[in-house]
Amino acid sequence: MSIEKIGSPHVPDPPPGTWSNCLVVDGIAYLAGATAPGAGPDEYAQTKGILAKIRHLVEAAGGSMADIVKVVIYVTDIKNREQVWQARREFFAGNFPVSTLVQIAALATQETKVEID
Repeated sequence: MSIEKIGSPHVPDPPPGTWSNCLVVDGIAYLAGATAPGAGPDEYAQTKGILAKIRHLVEAAGGSMADIVKVVIYVTDIKNREQVWQARREFFAGNFPVSTLVQIAALATQETKVEID
């Protein structure tokens, strides 16, 4: 099995000893759940920030957004899901990835409203 850690100058590395943002294992890229601290206060801005990070990592791994086949989206307020979908439409075209959208009680910080895995 071959494992390669992928980084991007556009996506800060996590602190040592915590997690990897992106690993390519035998040609398949796996990405950690992503948030976008500082991207903005609402679900639309946070989703755009997250998808930009994902795009940078996928491209650094040699792929494109069209190669993503599944996303799991966690939100803290399901009523604002249209903001998430609006941002998602700006990053995906054609065959959208299969997707799960789940409301949860909280994410890593109080300001974080969206996380995408």
